[in-house]
Amino acid sequence: MKGEGKTVMMKSKLKWVGLVGLVLSALSLFVHFLLARFTEDGFSDYQASITIFSWRPIFENVDIPTTSPLYRRLWGQIRQLESLHPRANPRGDYAAEPSLQTNGFIFVRIQGGFHEIRNSICDVVAVSRLLNATLVVPEIQSTTSSKGISSEFKSFSYLYNEEQFMTALAKDVRVVKTLPKDLKGARRKKKIPLFRVPHQASPYFFLHHVLPVLNKHSVVELVVSDGGCLQAILAPQFEELQRLRCRVSFDALRFRQEVQELATNILHRLRSPGRPFIAYDPGLTRDALAYHGCAELFQDVHSELIQHKRAWMLKRGIVKGSLYVDSAEKRLNGSCPLMPEEIGILLRAYGYPWDTIIYVSGGEVFGGQRTLIPLHSMFENVVDRTSLSTSWELNRIYGRESSLASDYPKKLTPVDVELKREAWKLAGPRPRPLPPPPARPKYPYNIEGWWGWVAESDNEPDSTVMELRMNAHKLLWEAIDYVVCVEADVFIPGFDRDGKGHPNFATLVMGRRLYQSAASRTYRPNRKRVVKFLEETRDHLYQANHTWLTSIRRHLRNSLLDGLTEASAKSKPLSFLSHPVPECSCSSHDPKAESTSRPSGLSHSLHAALGSIHRCPAWMETGATSLLIEKENDEDLDEGDTSSSGLFLRGSGGGGAAHENGGGEVSREEAQLEDQEELEGGERR
Repeated sequence: MKGEGKTVMMKSKLKWVGLVGLVLSALSLFVHFLLARFTEDGFSDYQASITIFSWRPIFENVDIPTTSPLYRRLWGQIRQLESLHPRANPRGDYAAEPSLQTNGFIFVRIQGGFHEIRNSICDVVAVSRLLNATLVVPEIQSTTSSKGISSEFKSFSYLYNEEQFMTALAKDVRVVKTLPKDLKGARRKKKIPLFRVPHQASPYFFLHHVLPVLNKHSVVELVVSDGGCLQAILAPQFEELQRLRCRVSFDALRFRQEVQELATNILHRLRSPGRPFIAYDPGLTRDALAYHGCAELFQDVHSELIQHKRAWMLKRGIVKGSLYVDSAEKRLNGSCPLMPEEIGILLRAYGYPWDTIIYVSGGEVFGGQRTLIPLHSMFENVVDRTSLSTSWELNRIYGRESSLASDYPKKLTPVDVELKREAWKLAGPRPRPLPPPPARPKYPYNIEGWWGWVAESDNEPDSTVMELRMNAHKLLWEAIDYVVCVEADVFIPGFDRDGKGHPNFATLVMGRRLYQSAASRTYRPNRKRVVKFLEETRDHLYQANHTWLTSIRRHLRNSLLDGLTEASAKSKPLSFLSHPVPECSCSSHDPKAESTSRPSGLSHSLHAALGSIHRCPAWMETGATSLLIEKENDEDLDEGDTSSSGLFLRGSGGGGAAHENGGGEVSREEAQLEDQEELEGGERR
């Protein structure tokens, strides 16, 4: 009996142990599902520590010492611009605090892409200051809830940090989040005056037309759709508005935390190999190619898509001229973008090795990855945001987006089926329809992709909710690219105009770099001259001679300063933020003393490009003298630079040591001549 009792006790204990194990297992599964459902952030942080990225940098050349002349020629600062420093603080007679009693509220709706939105926000803040009005946080049309974005964000906060925007402008303009309830109701009923502001409107337009209406109704609504509503170049009495634009763009407009964190992580991943990198913006958008008549740069369906867009622009008066344009002539005139292959040739000719890291920016490169194949063949480490981040990181910045299942036909319930069957029985006799004719065969390669409508219709279909959501995502992509391009060691654009003929994303980046770090290397190649160089040796492009290489190098080096003159003359009249000097900068050197110590040609060129720059305050000049002495001592090193630029184009992927002995080398005399030209400012032609 005792043995049987022990056996029963043992079985009961095993049952209890098994039951407890089952309960714990069920509880563990339940907790796991809760964590997966409600703690995305913590899960993402965990994934970040174990993520394996698709980019694996390949380096075969030895690191160039940072003190070597070759490094300074490829990556060094522009010595003529090292005295420039950012200074957008108010000067002279400027009220530090906005008036508590304003003339009314300004509500703004902004349409357009990333660069148009940024320019427009800066303009409306300046207009609010001009009219002594209270600005309601602008509404970005492409990020409203109707476009399918996450409900976690309002329109403005989808892209920018709203609190930072209001705090940074507290001393300039009174900013509120929403209209008062009574005015909000009036706006819903469309009872408040509305102005569709023309592009580049004069300050007097607002003073003579908008201000009287604002005083009468206490509120106006502005619709800004062309990338800016205020003149780029203002009269001297409005110079403080220019500095206010700089403070808005460079201080107040900060991206929201999730976007900024991802951009910072991508920067860290780019710099983790310990080498400098180049940022390249192709500027290849369908709108820009259609506006400037560059359809023949592409083939197949892409050329047809560009022509279709140009026809649409002609109907709406956006572009003037004929539908069919000689793209070859446009390219020779410098009106078309430089293709990625041409940019790659320029960089290799200048001396950048094949293992240089190149970050390709842009929300979307027209033509897809096929357009970038030549650039990948010249440089091994060509990357973009997709190769430096994961899909879950990108999904995190999008927020929780609602399902688009409602856009598809709903499945009929049994009740609906029964009702339809009853309705069919009660409808009475009628002739049966003939069966439909057999469908025209559709080949998969004609209907796949976002351009599939070209094979089926002459009319471009309306944007779906998914496409509208994708347009909002592109703003976040370009925000990441903006941060990376501004912080890059070298920046080079492929094009500087958008689909309306205005300065594009690349000019916004170049303006920020000029303001924030003027001495950083920003190439501004003259497309007309570059195309001329390329055509001269078209038949032997990949076996270029020394004379041609020297010409390309001289042109790229000169573009560091000559491009500033061109930007001041062509881009600044259209967009102030593309060239925010001299209004938002100061010099740590005395301009008069500097003009006597520099060659006359250089001082005239810089004066034409930068204008009359104020002297920096004494507290900003600390350390400038020691830096100047250090750079003067480095001149002797440049005189002895005999480094070659390496191979013009690398082979199919062999060893780097063999490549270093290839063609494209320059003689000792040519290297010394180029370095001497760099010291003199590259003004010789």
